[in-house]
Amino acid sequence: MSFSTAEPDALSDAEVLARSRKEPDLFALLVRRYEAALLRRAKTILKSPEDAEEAVQDAFTRMYLYADKYHAQEGASFSSWAYTILNRVAYTKYVARRKEWEKTAELEPAQYESLPDAKAEFLEDLSIRDEVIAALARLPEAAARILRLQFVEGKSQEEIAESERLSIPAVKTRIHRAKKLFKQAYDEQHYD
Repeated sequence: MSFSTAEPDALSDAEVLARSRKEPDLFALLVRRYEAALLRRAKTILKSPEDAEEAVQDAFTRMYLYADKYHAQEGASFSSWAYTILNRVAYTKYVARRKEWEKTAELEPAQYESLPDAKAEFLEDLSIRDEVIAALARLPEAAARILRLQFVEGKSQEEIAESERLSIPAVKTRIHRAKKLFKQAYDEQHYD
């Protein structure tokens, strides 16, 4: 990073924001200063760690892109502007997710059993299949959904990204996390 003149840590948030347009590396200071607090706030709104992380990233992106729109006002700090942006992003994401949840019905274990076996050859053995269904039922809906899409419905990561309105890296991250949760749930069935 190459910061000019004043020591970067000594700059106010408003100064960092203003200078970051010409010195993009400087914006990392604002991320370091506010990321943890904004993430806590986003988690209280969205409940999903993945959605909260995406909301915080989107909020920082908007702060950077609209840095010229920020004007210091008496009684209002940079942090209040940052929280306002985060709240808007998070609530928009929450409303979109709520609409998705209303459209999708949660599958019961009996419904999993009626899914065609051809799409999930690893479920051939009935006892293993029952164990997998029970483990999936113990996962948070977002994790179970991403695993169903890839392993039961046989969708590619690109197809999942398109249908879920996510980036491919976000899909990969969610699948990775869901697999870890699935392994924990599956292991708990056998070793507890």
